[in-house]
Amino acid sequence: MTEVVLHIYDVTNSGSDKTNNTIVQINKIFKDGIGLGGIFHSAVQVFGDEEWSFGFCEQGSGVFSCPPSKNPMYTYRERMVLGKTNFSIFNVNQILRELSREWPGSSYDLLSKNCNHFCDEFCERLGVPKLPGWVNRFANAGDAAMEVAGTTALRLRQAKAEVVSASKVAYRFLSGVTSNTANSIGSSESPSNASRGNPRIQATWFRNLMSIGNKPSSSELENDVEDKTLKDPPRQPRENTLHSV
Repeated sequence: MTEVVLHIYDVTNSGSDKTNNTIVQINKIFKDGIGLGGIFHSAVQVFGDEEWSFGFCEQGSGVFSCPPSKNPMYTYRERMVLGKTNFSIFNVNQILRELSREWPGSSYDLLSKNCNHFCDEFCERLGVPKLPGWVNRFANAGDAAMEVAGTTALRLRQAKAEVVSASKVAYRFLSGVTSNTANSIGSSESPSNASRGNPRIQATWFRNLMSIGNKPSSSELENDVEDKTLKDPPRQPRENTLHSV
């Protein structure tokens, strides 16, 4: 059985000393201080004097190797043994060939497909535990935040579309009610037309429609007319009194 070793670096390849020093301080506070995580590069060593990792390139595979702990682009931090693999060197080379085809350099993404994701995949195929959570926690948190933001934006667009659709339906319905009312006022005064032209009866029908979705029955219309009669009893004409001069 052969040891599988993880090599971890502080990411200090920004080209700015100030930025690089800031990253080192962030890693010290969040990883060394509170154990949360940081901004790290990682590589896996198994058999021989090479570590394997993944990075961006425009063409070809993004899988590359260098001497252990000697990557010139980053600042070396530490090493840890993840476990032991039962695979032979032939099997490991076969796994690396497969990964080289599956991980082109152009597919590199800082949040969703970086060097730490590659090392996780490599370790899984070697049959050893994946990287500790703190190594890639910042990238995972950023990727989750992007996914939540995208989902929220999609739901907002769907809700907006539903509101617009409902508004159009309501507008067409109200336009139809207005048109029917105008037509009934302008038509000949048959008993049924007279009933439909009565604003009070229209209001009752509209309230019933909104509450139960049905036009009121003829008995309801009659009760409504009777109710109006009870509320407004006919006035008795006053008698004219003649006064003598």
